Amino acid sequence: MAGHSKWANIQHRKGRQDAARSKLFSKLSKEITVAAKMGDPDPDKNPRLRMAVKEAKSVSVPKDVIDRAIKKSQGGDAESYDEIRYEGYGPNGVAVIVEAMTDNRNRTASNVRSTFGKSGGNLGETGSVSFMFDRKGEIFYKAEVGDADTVMMAAIEAGAEDVESDEDGHWIYCADTDLNEVATALEASLGESETTKLIWKPQNRTPLDLDGVQKLMKLVETLEDDDDVQSVTTNFEASDEVMQAYSES
Repeated sequence: MAGHSKWANIQHRKGRQDAARSKLFSKLSKEITVAAKMGDPDPDKNPRLRMAVKEAKSVSVPKDVIDRAIKKSQGGDAESYDEIRYEGYGPNGVAVIVEAMTDNRNRTASNVRSTFGKSGGNLGETGSVSFMFDRKGEIFYKAEVGDADTVMMAAIEAGAEDVESDEDGHWIYCADTDLNEVATALEASLGESETTKLIWKPQNRTPLDLDGVQKLMKLVETLEDDDDVQSVTTNFEASDEVMQAYSES
């Protein structure tokens, strides 16, 4: 199996930790509310809600915040959000997928388009870059759950398609439609995962030097600062040396 690039598709934030954490909690709460409103408010009966709650817990969102988000979905005054995907190219031709939840499509589209333009990128039509990604389920376990062979065997038996392991842990991939089933089977054999979510997995990656990473991450961080944006995925890759230099810059 291919080695996992620990720098790929990870949000590298420098500073502003408290503000970033608060914004992340808000985005996760919104996902929980939408998932609960669209389905059953019981996570055991709603796979999307169960994944949203697990993701929130993985970054230490307090239980009372999660409970309030679910309760909010059942109220008559719960906001109605549209889920929208934007696609385009960032600096150096890096493919970028932006997923948003908004109560004002015009506002969000204008903000996203402006951010791409100011960062040297170009917002494209839906489908303009997503063909370069595969929609997959991703389940992550820390390294201490077992060695690569143990995790590989468990993943195969659970119906997963691929496993990428390194010193940081194990990333298990499956078809997007099989995520709930595979995650449940893995929980029985390996215990509870750290995260379980749907992702856009790049088919190929665009290599960047330090200057390229700095320009791209300015775009990513600005997009992530938008309250309507839920996630940003790119297909860049960079060496550990470049990412170390970026983290210190």
